[in-house]
Amino acid sequence: MERRLTKKDYLYLGSMLFGLFFGAGNLIFPVNMGQQAGANVLLADLGFLITAIGLPFLGIIAVGISKTNGLFDIATRVNRKYAYIFTILLYLVIGPFFALPRLATTSFEIGVVPFVAPQQQSLVLAIFSTVFFVCAWLLALKPSRLLEYVGKYLNPIFLLLLAVLLVMAFVHPLGQASQGAVQKAYASQPFFTGFLQGYNTLDALASLAFGIIIVTSIKDRGVTKPGVIALDTFKSGAVSIILMGIIYTLLSYLGAMSIGHFKLSANGGIALAQVARYYLGTGGSVLLALIIIVACLKTAVGLISAFSQTFVELFPSRSYVMFATVVSILPAIFANVGLTNIIAYSVPLLMFLYPLAITLIILTIFSPLYHNDTRVYQMTTYFTLIVAFVDGLKASPAFISHATPVLALTNFADHYLPFEAIGMGWIVPGIIGAMIGLIWYMTDKKPKFSLNQ
Repeated sequence: MERRLTKKDYLYLGSMLFGLFFGAGNLIFPVNMGQQAGANVLLADLGFLITAIGLPFLGIIAVGISKTNGLFDIATRVNRKYAYIFTILLYLVIGPFFALPRLATTSFEIGVVPFVAPQQQSLVLAIFSTVFFVCAWLLALKPSRLLEYVGKYLNPIFLLLLAVLLVMAFVHPLGQASQGAVQKAYASQPFFTGFLQGYNTLDALASLAFGIIIVTSIKDRGVTKPGVIALDTFKSGAVSIILMGIIYTLLSYLGAMSIGHFKLSANGGIALAQVARYYLGTGGSVLLALIIIVACLKTAVGLISAFSQTFVELFPSRSYVMFATVVSILPAIFANVGLTNIIAYSVPLLMFLYPLAITLIILTIFSPLYHNDTRVYQMTTYFTLIVAFVDGLKASPAFISHATPVLALTNFADHYLPFEAIGMGWIVPGIIGAMIGLIWYMTDKKPKFSLNQ
């Protein structure tokens, strides 16, 4: 008999998904945005929420209604070779080459550095990053226990610690958000500026990566019918998205209120540290350290697990434990040496992957209209791919982005592609590609279905 999830199951699954999404960056970005937006924080927050929680929610829905195991299966609707390349690149960027080492360094810099003498920081970072990824590796070894580890334990601990800081900030506010100074970027178009800032969370990419975890967790609880899995994915995703939206808004207003007492900070981590120390002294620094470390740890566990599950699917001759071990060792190394260079080379890949991820999400959501026909997927993706490649070149290190042929190409795109100046030049080519694919699909009586139809 088909098992149905209970309200308690949805709450745990939603908590797990929230815990996987909500890392240190998710804490820092809205606080910084609130400080800069000041009195315009409401409009900025609304724009931020559309991209910071709207796109990830669409990603979760896309995985659910695709009736697949996750990103690789969905990407095969373009073609199998593309699916391998896109999936591997996405997981490498949000895994060992960017997001995972950043989790360790961010939690160290915000949570540990205030307690360590400058001359000892290199040694302590080596020890910290090793311990951090050993803990993440141990928790990720049993993906079937991920719901328990993250949903039942780590995430509630994180929310409890964060609640202490937020309650104090709103009961005894540092200032009035409505009176906060507005920085130039948020003066004329606060909504649109916040909209663009929402991309910084990288959660649209993460939603595709974590899709395999939420689907597996639902299946592990006895649900087998694809339609029911899709509905349960939607309901669980709604729990996490609502929770994220509430906390993003509170953090944004926290940042806006803090301007009443502190100067504009270089980033949200500094602002959080100032607020925590103001209310609780040294105890506030300890509290913030625990908040940041738990936030980063739970996201690291999710990324290691998602990476390993997906790579076992791609390369079934290798074991989950092997991939989990490799993807824990690499970021432990990168967190200590050359992270700045790793980030410099990862940003172009992010700029390349984001448009492709967004179009794949949208194509999957509307796929019932054209029965997953590969021509629609292919034409949309190929047209988007061209502009995504240009965006990647533009974000590359100077020796690439300033090369004469590259400058000629990017300048051409800036002049002739709508929205290219704000990094969204892929929209019009993507729409054109989709229209060509749809016309091809509707006029050809011989449909071409995706590989996983």
